[in-house]
Amino acid sequence: MTGAEPVNWDREVDLLVVGSGVGGMTAALVAAVEGAEVLLCEMTSRLGGTSALSGGAIWVPGSSQSARAGLTDTATDARRYLDAMIGEPDRGARREAFLEAGPIALDFLEHHTEVKFAPSPKHPDYRGNLPGAAISGRVLYPLPFDGRLLGKDFERLRPPMPEFMALGGMMVGKDDIPHLLHPFASVRSLRHTLALVCRYLWDRRHYSRGTRLLLGNALVGRLVYSLRQRQVPIWLGARVESLVQRDGRVIGASVSLDGRTQSVRARRGVVLATGGFSGSPTWRQSLLAAPIPDHSVAFDGDSGDGLTLGTSAGGAIDTTHASAAFWMPASVMRRADGSQAVFPHIMLDRAKPGLLAVNSAGRRFVNEADSYHDFVLGMYRSHAGVNTIPAYLVCDRSFIRDYGVGLVRPGERRLRRYVDAGYLITGATILQLAQKIGVDGDALTETVRRYNGFAESGIDQEFGRGSTELNRNNGDPDNLPNPCLRKIDRAPFFAVAVYPADLGTSVGLATDRDGRVLDRAGSPIDGLYACGNDMASVMRGHYPGPGITLGPAIAFAFRIASRACDGKALELDTLRAGRTKHEQ
Repeated sequence: MTGAEPVNWDREVDLLVVGSGVGGMTAALVAAVEGAEVLLCEMTSRLGGTSALSGGAIWVPGSSQSARAGLTDTATDARRYLDAMIGEPDRGARREAFLEAGPIALDFLEHHTEVKFAPSPKHPDYRGNLPGAAISGRVLYPLPFDGRLLGKDFERLRPPMPEFMALGGMMVGKDDIPHLLHPFASVRSLRHTLALVCRYLWDRRHYSRGTRLLLGNALVGRLVYSLRQRQVPIWLGARVESLVQRDGRVIGASVSLDGRTQSVRARRGVVLATGGFSGSPTWRQSLLAAPIPDHSVAFDGDSGDGLTLGTSAGGAIDTTHASAAFWMPASVMRRADGSQAVFPHIMLDRAKPGLLAVNSAGRRFVNEADSYHDFVLGMYRSHAGVNTIPAYLVCDRSFIRDYGVGLVRPGERRLRRYVDAGYLITGATILQLAQKIGVDGDALTETVRRYNGFAESGIDQEFGRGSTELNRNNGDPDNLPNPCLRKIDRAPFFAVAVYPADLGTSVGLATDRDGRVLDRAGSPIDGLYACGNDMASVMRGHYPGPGITLGPAIAFAFRIASRACDGKALELDTLRAGRTKHEQ
C-alpha cells in the first residue's frame, strides 16, 4: 500500500530497512558503517527470520577468505558454471553484479564489523557435471559466536528448530556429531563432549538455551552485535503498513508500533527485505505452480509484505524463473506440545548408503543423493505421471542405527514413539511395508532387489547415485565400493513420508544491479530497494550450490547500502584494482 505524505514526520532517518534477515541487517550495517542514520524495523518479536533457522552457508565465488585458505576458485569459473546452469545473464547484468560485489562485501564486513566467515574445506557445487563447477572455495560459513555478548538481545534472536538442537537447546555443528555419538571413542572425543555439555549446562542456569551459536544463528548473532556496536535502532513488533511517495519517489513509510502509527521519513530510501512470500497463502496461490505444497521450512512470518509494499509503489514482479521457489523434501510429525515439526531432509540421510526413495508405484524416481532442490524437482516430474506426493524413504533397521532418518537420530533405540505417531512406518518384510504405505508390494520388492544389486556392484544403473562429487561427499566414505549404496536387507524395514516444501522463494520484485526496484516498464523507482528473498533471485529458480540465497542477499544488500550512501562503500574501480588476479 501507499499512503499520503504526512504534514509532520514522527521520525527522520537516512535509510529505513524493513526486515531483520541477513539481507536487511547487512544493508543496515553497511549503511551505518558509512555514517548513515539507519532504522531497522522487524514486524515480529524475534530477530533473524528464516536466516536464523538456516545453515548459514553463503555461496560467494572468488573470496579472499578462500584464497587465504589455499582453496582455488575464480569468478571466471563461477561465471561459466552459472552460464551453463541458468543461461545467458539476465537484463541489467545482475549476475555479474553479484559476482563482482560478493567478495568485496565479505572483505568490507570482515574489516569493519564482527561479521566474519571461513570457507568450507570441501563443499561441492550441486551440478558438478557442468563446466566451471567447483569442489571447494565457494561456500563459506559464519564463525561461531558467543551469544552472551548480545546481552538482552540474545533472547530476541529467533532460535533454531528444536529438532536441530541437542539436550533441549544446545546447538550442534557437523564436526561435533562424531564426538557426541561416540564420546568414549577417544580422549579427544570425551574432552570435546564434556566441554560442550558443561558449557551448555552452565548456560541453562542463565539463559533459555545454549549460547554457543553456530550456522545461521551465529550469522544473525554477529549481525545484531555489529548493529548494536554501531548504535543502530531496531524496532521489534514494527510493521510497515504503507510506503509514502512524492512525485514517484519513495520518501518514507507508515509504521505500526505499539498500537500507534508512526510516519518515518527516509531521506535516502527504503529497503524491502522481509523474506519473500513463503508464509503468505495469497502470494503462494498466485505465484507457485500447482500442486501448491502444504508445507514450508521457511519462517512462517515471511508473509509477502515486501511484495505487497513494492507492488503498491508500482514495482513489478519477475516471474520468469525456472521455479518460483527453492525446494526441500520434508517429513512431518506432531510434537508433544501439539505443534507440527516440518523437518528438512537436507542430505544427512538421503545420500547415505542403504536408503531409497519410491513413488506410489513402488518405483525409484530420482537420485536420492542429489541436492534437496533437485530431489523435489524429481518428485514433481514423477508426480505428473504417478502420485509422488508424498514419496517414501525406505530403509532397514541398520540404516537407522548408523545414520538415522529424518527426525530419528543415529543410534536411536526407542523407535516406538515415532511409530505410534505415524512418522515411522514399519514392516517385518518389504511386502508388509509396501502394504502399510499403500504401494504395490511386488513392485517395491523388485525395486529393493535391483537396488541391492547396484549396492553389490557399486554402480547405480538407474540414476547414477554415488557418481558425483556431491553424492560422494555426503555419503559414507567407509562404505565400499560406493559410499552411497548399501543393501537394504536387515528386517525390520521402515519408511518415512516426505513432501515437497519450499525453503525460500525465487520469484520476487524485479530489480536492477544495485537492488533498485523496477516498475513494469523496467525503470527504477527512486528511493525503493529490495534484497534477500523480496528481490527476484539472480539464480532464477535454479540451485547451483549451498548458500545461493544468503550469498546474493549479502552482495546486493552491500550494493544497495553503497548506492544509498552515494557509493562510498562500493567504489568498485578502486577496490577491483587492489584485488589480486586470483580474486578477479
